[in-house]
Amino acid sequence: MPAIRCEALHDFFERYENHPAAGDLRKYWLKLAAESTETEMSEDLITLYESVTAVLEDELWRIGCPDSTLELYQHLFREMESHIASGGDDTRFEFIVVIPVADRPQHLENCLNSLLELCQRYRYGGIYRKLSVLIADDSKEPGNISRHQETLESFAQQGFKTIYFGQTEQLRQLDRLSPEQKNDLYPIIGDNKPAVFYHKGASITRNITLLKLAKLAGENDRRLFWFMDSDQEFQVNTGSGDRNVYAINYFQRLNQIFSTTDALVLTGKVVGDPPVSPAVMAGNFLRDVMGFLSAMTQLNPQQMCQFHDQELRQEDEATYHDMANLFGFEPVNAAFHYHCSLTLPHDHRLCFADFSEKLNRFFDGEHPTRQTRYEHQEITSSIKPARTVYTGNYVFRASALEYFIPFAALKLRMAGPVLGRILKAEKGQQFISANLPMLHKRTVDRLGQSEFRPDIDRSEDLIDLSGEFERQFYGDVMLFSIEHLTTQGYPSERLPEQLVRQTLSEVEASMLQKYSDIHAQILKKLGDLKSLFGDRQNWWHQDLTNQPANANFLRFIRNMEHNFGDHSPAYRMIHSESHRQKRLQQVFEAIMRLPQDRISWSEALSAANKTTAQTHHKR
Repeated sequence: MPAIRCEALHDFFERYENHPAAGDLRKYWLKLAAESTETEMSEDLITLYESVTAVLEDELWRIGCPDSTLELYQHLFREMESHIASGGDDTRFEFIVVIPVADRPQHLENCLNSLLELCQRYRYGGIYRKLSVLIADDSKEPGNISRHQETLESFAQQGFKTIYFGQTEQLRQLDRLSPEQKNDLYPIIGDNKPAVFYHKGASITRNITLLKLAKLAGENDRRLFWFMDSDQEFQVNTGSGDRNVYAINYFQRLNQIFSTTDALVLTGKVVGDPPVSPAVMAGNFLRDVMGFLSAMTQLNPQQMCQFHDQELRQEDEATYHDMANLFGFEPVNAAFHYHCSLTLPHDHRLCFADFSEKLNRFFDGEHPTRQTRYEHQEITSSIKPARTVYTGNYVFRASALEYFIPFAALKLRMAGPVLGRILKAEKGQQFISANLPMLHKRTVDRLGQSEFRPDIDRSEDLIDLSGEFERQFYGDVMLFSIEHLTTQGYPSERLPEQLVRQTLSEVEASMLQKYSDIHAQILKKLGDLKSLFGDRQNWWHQDLTNQPANANFLRFIRNMEHNFGDHSPAYRMIHSESHRQKRLQQVFEAIMRLPQDRISWSEALSAANKTTAQTHHKR
């Protein structure tokens, strides 16, 4: 038997001695031990661990990811890391994890705690040596800024390398640019007024951070940058209730992909809450709420809850989207069942009340009936050409720093898909996606809502989505215009103004019609929901104990009417002729300017690299 410590390997071969792949792997292990010294067998031993973990990973998901198997899986990786460390020459990639945050202290704390948990379970690079964390703070509230700094400091005390890139640090980074450069870069980094240098928007904050990353990149070609959002965690859901698990060794898998391919940019996705605005989910959610209430009318309120054994549906990854067909997916014109999250036993009254408490979280982006579930796929077979950058989960080499998020100053939604279409057009097979999703949690339990979302106005009773709705609509206009223009050689080639204007006009008219069609469907569903819920014969009106739940339903209906009803300010805005002409002109000018923006950006990156080179030379 091998003299070196291989307890996890022993455990694997004992548990899976009858597994079809275990026999040959065990023979290989014993051959290594018989023919090699501990030093000589190191590289082959790592290869063996990689093979064993691949076998166990498939088995793990085949049997539903039980804790005991997951613990063995993680133990194998920790043991592999100890052998890599003993070899003394770890050439794998280093990572800088970049988390933009704006007034979300609880989200950030949850995110970093999740990262710490992941690192302790898998220990990539010995936990600390190959990982740095950069927080790009775009907060307004001093108390939240302090909490972000305290959370990062606590993380640093665990041994991690950390960088706080707050407003002072961001302004200092921009001060390295000349006034002319700042002016030229306005569409990319905004106007940078120190007095109001907060809530600049996720795209502007990311772009300013790219300048910092260019300075950090230096000459290290074994460093990858990973952007993620603060409302995400390094876990996936299992499809079994609300159970989430640390079942992906993200850093090892990313190292594997970037070491064996010429990928420039890799995007993962998210599971859990949808990554889109409520503006494009209202129709489907109303359908599901109607389905829930219709089922409840046929059930006894005192009966044991029947909402636990529903079959999970996941036809595709865009089932939450009212216009899924725009993205190449078949729409599903049927209600999705609600899966009760309460622990049995309980009756339908409690299920009804619990569902009612989740209703208004929809306006923060939750979708309790259409969460995306993780579906396991072997990592290399999951790699495919991409077309959308999920800005909350993408990884890139330093050479991709030239790809800033375009049109950032417009603050439109769909910035990631727009960037993705440009990458797809220019980088082809070097822009890929892989099955490495992160867990997306729109709300925090303590609040029952998101800590901060831009362009959302809240009063005691109403949530106004019109700002976000408008940014979504013109984000869609921008996206599908860019998708068409890239087939004409844009942005590498400057296109005629008339072609761009015509494209914008046609796309905007098409999108306005699609939004109007969806609006008509929503109005019909809203009327049906009001009738069904308000029917005094239904059991939830017969018992005073249901009043709090009924109040939640009524608040949901009022919010839906405000945002999607006949007098919706959001729909009035996108139908306003003066507003439309103003927005279309802004979008047109931004599209025409992008080729020059890219030249200005390249010059700014060169200046950052020169500063870095001079700093290294002085040292």
